[in-house]
Amino acid sequence: MGHAVVSDLRVGRRRDGAPWTDRPDPAVSWRTDTSAPGWRQASARITVTWLDEDGRTESADHEGDDCLFVRWPFRPLRSRERVRLEVSATGHDGVRAEGATITVEAPLLDEADWTARWVSLPDGTPDDAPGQFRHGLFLEEKVVRARLYVTALGVYEAELNGTRVGSEVLAPGWTSYPDRVLYQTHDVTDLLRPGHNTLGVWLAGGWFTERYGFFGRARRAYEGRAAILAQIEVTYDDGRRVVAGTSSGWSCRPSDALSASGIYAGESFDARNCDPAWSTPSGAEDGWRPAAVLDVPRRVLCPAGHEPVRRVEEIAPIAVLTSPSGRTVVDFGQNIVGRVRIRVEGPRGHTVTLRHAEVLENGEPATRQLRRAYSVDTYTLRGGDAEEWEPRFTFHGFRYLQVDDWPGTFDPSAVTAVVCSSDLLRTGRLTTSEPLLDRFHENVVRSMRGNFLSIPTDCPQRDERLGWTGDLQVFVGTAATLFDCDAFLASWLGDLALEQARNGGVTPIVVPSVMPEDTGGVVAAWGDATTVVPWTLYERCGDTGLLSRQFPSMRAWAEAELACADSDGLWTCGYQLGDWLDPKAPADRPREGRTHPSLVASAYLYRSLDIVARTARILGQPALADHYAALAERTRLSFLETYVTPRGRMVSEGPTTYALALVFDIARTTELRAALGRRLAEIVREDGYRIGTGFVGTPLIMDALCVAGQLDAAARLLLQTEAPSWLYPVTVGATTVWERWDALLPDGSVNPHEMTSFNHYAFGAVVDWLHRGLAGLAPAEPGYRRLRIAPTVLPGLTHARSEQLTPYGTASVEWTVKDDTLTVSALVPPNTTAEVVLHDGPRPDAGPGRHSWALPWRRAARPVVRHDLDADLADLVDDSEALGAVRAALEEHAPARARAFDGAVRYEAGSTLRTALLFAEPTALAAVERALADLHHRRTRPGTAR
Repeated sequence: MGHAVVSDLRVGRRRDGAPWTDRPDPAVSWRTDTSAPGWRQASARITVTWLDEDGRTESADHEGDDCLFVRWPFRPLRSRERVRLEVSATGHDGVRAEGATITVEAPLLDEADWTARWVSLPDGTPDDAPGQFRHGLFLEEKVVRARLYVTALGVYEAELNGTRVGSEVLAPGWTSYPDRVLYQTHDVTDLLRPGHNTLGVWLAGGWFTERYGFFGRARRAYEGRAAILAQIEVTYDDGRRVVAGTSSGWSCRPSDALSASGIYAGESFDARNCDPAWSTPSGAEDGWRPAAVLDVPRRVLCPAGHEPVRRVEEIAPIAVLTSPSGRTVVDFGQNIVGRVRIRVEGPRGHTVTLRHAEVLENGEPATRQLRRAYSVDTYTLRGGDAEEWEPRFTFHGFRYLQVDDWPGTFDPSAVTAVVCSSDLLRTGRLTTSEPLLDRFHENVVRSMRGNFLSIPTDCPQRDERLGWTGDLQVFVGTAATLFDCDAFLASWLGDLALEQARNGGVTPIVVPSVMPEDTGGVVAAWGDATTVVPWTLYERCGDTGLLSRQFPSMRAWAEAELACADSDGLWTCGYQLGDWLDPKAPADRPREGRTHPSLVASAYLYRSLDIVARTARILGQPALADHYAALAERTRLSFLETYVTPRGRMVSEGPTTYALALVFDIARTTELRAALGRRLAEIVREDGYRIGTGFVGTPLIMDALCVAGQLDAAARLLLQTEAPSWLYPVTVGATTVWERWDALLPDGSVNPHEMTSFNHYAFGAVVDWLHRGLAGLAPAEPGYRRLRIAPTVLPGLTHARSEQLTPYGTASVEWTVKDDTLTVSALVPPNTTAEVVLHDGPRPDAGPGRHSWALPWRRAARPVVRHDLDADLADLVDDSEALGAVRAALEEHAPARARAFDGAVRYEAGSTLRTALLFAEPTALAAVERALADLHHRRTRPGTAR
């Protein structure tokens, strides 16, 4: 029968093993691992042991196969309450799964639980001055339990008796401070001792005191001084509880050691001024003053419900370079986010300076694109023995580290890059037969990891690092495939709803909202994160509770969009960002691409209305569902009447235009979809199979081509290595995804525009399709309760495999083409089924376990073109070998003409190579003719493969 065991038992959303819940009634989730074929859960038993009530136990039986976000079946937890939870399950086959057990503890759930007061440095201290706070605590005897509840307006790090508390970095993270400040709970029982104890807290301004804005208009978004709130509670064996919270009785001082700290600027530390014993009872008493008490409402306090930022990896240098100016430059081999830890020995008072950069330009670290984010850390030595230091309250985006004024001979082992990220569980992995594609996939993983740091940011290096809603809206499907980001994004959506409510129902373009220019514009594709992100999380994670929580926000955004629509239901007014960074747009006007902004806005109006209608139906509100469905249909029909001709052409001829109509299911008839697909493939071919989409179109283009059956065009676009393309950055050494398709120019210089980032995940959004479409593993029902196995076999590839840790367990789909046979294999997790659609049609559903299918497969014949100057350009670009021969001949005899084939040439059907080379020198024309003739000869020789 097989063995079964319940695993991954958790309450709430966090996946990092923390025992703390953020609600009195947390949802319960689990999965079952089993070798029993076809195992499906019939029932489960949830048992709770109330540890604070002498071990009283009660159980609840749960019928059916639900195991995700099951409602808490007991009375709500009280503040500080601890319980032990056990779940066991039984299958329809009678196999009983061995139970799993976890211990859960509630934090402070009521405002009245807090006796601590917010404290800051004294009046007259600069708001962003780093500080140190401490307080003594005398304990009569050994305690049985001790908890530290702590947070900050800014960023903090706590120490107890000289030992660091917790593993969080940049805690408590960035939220919408006027509405919501997260606090952490720490078990500090083992750090306390009978007698005198000292709690110390480092504090810096972090995001709270940072200045935001562009073009010299940066200003603070939040008022007031950085502050901390801390409450330590100890429980003796007899049940007595002692509480000590921040108050005027705490001592503080501006930090002479941590003399400067900023998210953008970096950090300066003078070890001469640091008392190593400051957070112990033996710390020096000089210079400490009473802390100032602030009046901050406790209603903003919320227990952290998602994984914190942590150190997730350490990377050693791969090389040390000397720049043309004589600087020492360390290469860590990959573009990362975090900071550098140094081990240094030298004279007292000597200062080492660390400068960070993503790329080199002319052999020197390129820092112009950082704008006013200086990204410089300095360390002044105390002298004596070897010293180790790592910044506390800043982070940088970098691959290269310029080390200035290192004492003595520099040893690369003295520096280590410390990667920082929100500590999310990796869930999605992909391999293919194309190494460049695999490398691109991992570049996307690295970009996501670097930019999922407390909030989902656009970039980690320049003076921005903001929660741009549009970037996440296009990327959320990829994010939810690569990592379990449910808790992380649920937290961010909470801030989005709060900022939106303050903004009259209009979603800001960055969340948290910190820019004065982001105060009221209704911006399509950006604001639509309000509907798309919760809907996508529902599809991938299966929690209707999140949909219910976010539904008022989703409706409010739909109403804000409708207020901008005309009587036909189209959105044709207002400032829009359109298909941002379309490569055809002028470099300094990235919103002016080929797709008209109002077309993007109208398509997203339809999409959000449709999502709101679907959500209302799921939540049991049929009247609202019908209302929004009717509005969505009005917009859909008006879109077709206004923007689409009956013969399948669109009034705006960019590829994004066609992708929106196809992927958003605006065009529905078979004939119209086929016509739109054919024209989309023509446009892609006319562009030379180079990317022609911006932020909006890039996540959609592969879906659009493949649903229309244009697999050859899809393959050429995906595997293109010339700029602009997904793989061009990989060919020139990129280790993350770029903001611009040409962030690094072919000559090795950095794009001269100031808006140039080498770590921006938006264009990596195609990875969602690589898993869903190429490999063919997707959710058919929310939470992967039912899978869809439907691989897309593209010309030029012989293998693809997606493996994903779904909420029900590991699932995988793999296909291989060999010897005229296509073999598809799949692993379906317990408690699920899979619909299977192969290229020759659907198969019967597959139950839990391993499956394999073998089908005949024939590759399409290679295209053949005329081998002379009258070759049709559309045929020429379809024959990559012939096009390569033409370009090679031109590169030798007419380089300027060769460069035209990098983008200027429009590969239209009916245009000939002779036309494209009009006015070319006779020697160049002759060289091209010889190259084509040689290719023809090679291809037609007896025995030559065709």
